Amino acid sequence: MRLSLLDVFIMMAYLVAMLLVGWLYRKKAGQNVESYLMGGKSMPWYWLGLSNASDMFDISGTMWMVTLCFVYGFKSAWIPWLWPVFNQVFMMMFLSQWLRRSNANTGAEWLASRFGKTGPRVKGSHIIIVVFALLSCLGFLAYGFIGLGKFMEIFIPWELVQPYLPFQVAPEHVPHLYGIICTLVAMLYTIMGGLHSIVLGDAIKYVLLSIGSFAIAFIAMKELQGGKLVVPDGWTDPFFGWELGLNWSPTLQEAQQKIQDDGFGLFGVFFMMMVFKGVFASLAGPAPNYDMQKILSTRSPGDAAKMSGIISVILLPVRYAMIMGITVLALLHYKDLDIAAPGGKDFERLLPAVINQYLPAGLLGLVLTGLLGAFMGTFSGTLNAAQAYITNDIYLKYINPRASDRSALLVNYMGGTTMVVIGIILGVFARDVNSVVQWIVAALYGGYIAANLLKWYWWRFNASGFYWGMLTGILASLVFPYFTKGLPLFYWPWLFLLSLAGSIAGTFKAPPVQQEVLKHFYKTVRPWGWWKPIHEQVVAEDPGFVGNKRMGLDLFNVLIGIIGQTCLTLLPMYLVLWMEFPLLLTVFILLLAVVILKFTWWNKLEEW
Repeated sequence: MRLSLLDVFIMMAYLVAMLLVGWLYRKKAGQNVESYLMGGKSMPWYWLGLSNASDMFDISGTMWMVTLCFVYGFKSAWIPWLWPVFNQVFMMMFLSQWLRRSNANTGAEWLASRFGKTGPRVKGSHIIIVVFALLSCLGFLAYGFIGLGKFMEIFIPWELVQPYLPFQVAPEHVPHLYGIICTLVAMLYTIMGGLHSIVLGDAIKYVLLSIGSFAIAFIAMKELQGGKLVVPDGWTDPFFGWELGLNWSPTLQEAQQKIQDDGFGLFGVFFMMMVFKGVFASLAGPAPNYDMQKILSTRSPGDAAKMSGIISVILLPVRYAMIMGITVLALLHYKDLDIAAPGGKDFERLLPAVINQYLPAGLLGLVLTGLLGAFMGTFSGTLNAAQAYITNDIYLKYINPRASDRSALLVNYMGGTTMVVIGIILGVFARDVNSVVQWIVAALYGGYIAANLLKWYWWRFNASGFYWGMLTGILASLVFPYFTKGLPLFYWPWLFLLSLAGSIAGTFKAPPVQQEVLKHFYKTVRPWGWWKPIHEQVVAEDPGFVGNKRMGLDLFNVLIGIIGQTCLTLLPMYLVLWMEFPLLLTVFILLLAVVILKFTWWNKLEEW
């Protein structure tokens, strides 16, 4: 353990500060349920955007991305399209506005604006989205839990702690114990202060991470001047063919084995599958997690679009400066790093191993504190979203609709605690970060996409179709992993087709949604897609109404936005390696994308 007294002091000061933030905001959060869960819908879009970006800068994801960058080099910039990361661009261009116009507090509450409050399967559609939301939140809690445990194990070796405890812990469960301890601390501050404390805590964490990220990038650039990266041909090239084209065998057989285990050898097929899934997933809108919660908490639809737009700008340059900096240091000093695990070399330990061994006192504490805060931010945002569904969509809707604010807040606390306990249990049984990532983004979300795609763009789609589509997709996502081998991404099309079949069959089992509900939704949300019968009815009643004709412009903006987002990813990677020509070209393309979007998106936000 290399932690100095200064490092320990920085970490402890941060933890105390977070508890104080929760304590200070407890009264404001406790005014009512909307203040607790949504910040009273009064917070500026840039603060919510900073908070959302900060929540996405998590320990588990960063450890995973460092692993990818180490093994796959610049080609790793594409692999996060598994989420897909470019869904934020779709949100920025049109979906955040559509979602915010509902003025709902949760995704399940939003369904009432689309399907009405009565009718066939309306209650079922409400329940099924709550089930999905809670499953999703549990998946993210388990994902953060296992990553945090691995991270802390590097800094606090178990052999130094064991003599002071009256019980024994098997080596494979040491990360779980550390995860439990840190999770419980994070839970206290989250439950006390609600969204207000989450946003302030995220801002503090982002400042720490920014300082740490650029400091790591600077150290890596300095060390690289006197060293050379021993990497395969093509490692610094983001482009690829049908095959990955990287051969680590002559220099690092463990990395070659990692590529084989991941199943990314046929990278062209993998990439096409990611894009195919990613476009459908992005058109379906945000999953019911902390991202959706922040969108619904903005002041207006325009603010919601701006908030989604600023996320990539805030997040990607800082995060990838750290990722590439850590990767360079890991490549230069790989033989000196201890990343051994009970099952062999564990590349997910590269990040904590590097910062533990090669950062000076003070900076180590700062980075460690920022990454610990990253876990707490992701954890708190996810937990806040779960509490919203438990309180608004279960307790207040079905159990006690006339509950006082005091009773509702008590359910918030109890529901949050229950979710944390279940998330810990799931985290204990998770194999590694990558396995949880693959299940969330490919299997679980595979069952989500079809029904949530149709709800925006097809007027005939109803609550029955939503219920059967979601039910089919969720059940398939839970069953498929036990009967199939290989990447969940590769059986995603079957999940999608099953869910799509369930959605369409369910739709035609029941009559259309009530005309008044559809007309109100169409006039309020103003989506584009297959809405012609409803558009004609609205225009017959209000000849001055103009439908949404922005589909072409929105999709053009999405394309430009994805190009700009990719440049934001590659820019810090080229900068750390000081690859001058690719760096200048990336900056030029990024500036061109910004200028185009200034005229085609930003200037038109208030017009629509």
